[in-house]
Amino acid sequence: MIEIKSEREIGLLKEASRIVALCLETLKDHIKPGVSTMELNDICERIILENGCVPSCKGYEGFPATICASVNEVVVHGIPSKKQILKNGDVISVDLVCSYKGYHGDSAYTYKVGNVSPDVEKLLEVTEGALYEGISKIKDGVHLGDIESAIGDFIKPHGYGIIDSFTGHGIGRGMHEEPNIFNFGTKGEGPILREGMVLAIEPMVALGTGKVRILKDGWSAVTKDGKKSAHFEHTVVVRKDGYEILTKL
Repeated sequence: MIEIKSEREIGLLKEASRIVALCLETLKDHIKPGVSTMELNDICERIILENGCVPSCKGYEGFPATICASVNEVVVHGIPSKKQILKNGDVISVDLVCSYKGYHGDSAYTYKVGNVSPDVEKLLEVTEGALYEGISKIKDGVHLGDIESAIGDFIKPHGYGIIDSFTGHGIGRGMHEEPNIFNFGTKGEGPILREGMVLAIEPMVALGTGKVRILKDGWSAVTKDGKKSAHFEHTVVVRKDGYEILTKL
């Protein structure tokens, strides 16, 4: 069952989401060649704690860090490390969840490190565009499949691989709630959205295959062909006549 949140609950989700957005915005000034992914983790953890929130990912099912720092072919769940140093031409997606008084905000952004190739630039542009295309369909009374199909239809003409092993999700008191939200689907199918539902929409797209494998660390999901990937995400409230993005400053 998909929970409908009260305005009080949405207010708590807004605060958690605001801090997530603050973290991701702050990182824009720090992501550059020579920086370690652990440095980025520490910046976000400090911001979260200073603002009375809790890093939701840290300790979740054993995950050891505050952020997921996924570089190049790592699609999601990359573990930050002092040894992983960003270099010119890399891309890094930072996926971050924090909670405020027990309610979670979730967002991801893929950053360019220095100068990237034109094909990678286009991948990021299309993936972020697919996120907003899906969000644009959200309102009370539409089917979840309308959002899923909008995302997939935006991506498919470019020939990219859509990651099918991971999905978006509902969010609230749980970091992952119903429903699962795929990045492809069929209009008119799936549950009907109602005002007050809160969704984390997150297209994950790769230059090559959409198939992934998990590394020996038990977390990092990489593209099977080793090609670069991108990941963008927002936490969004369903409203009567549209939507409200919570993870934006």
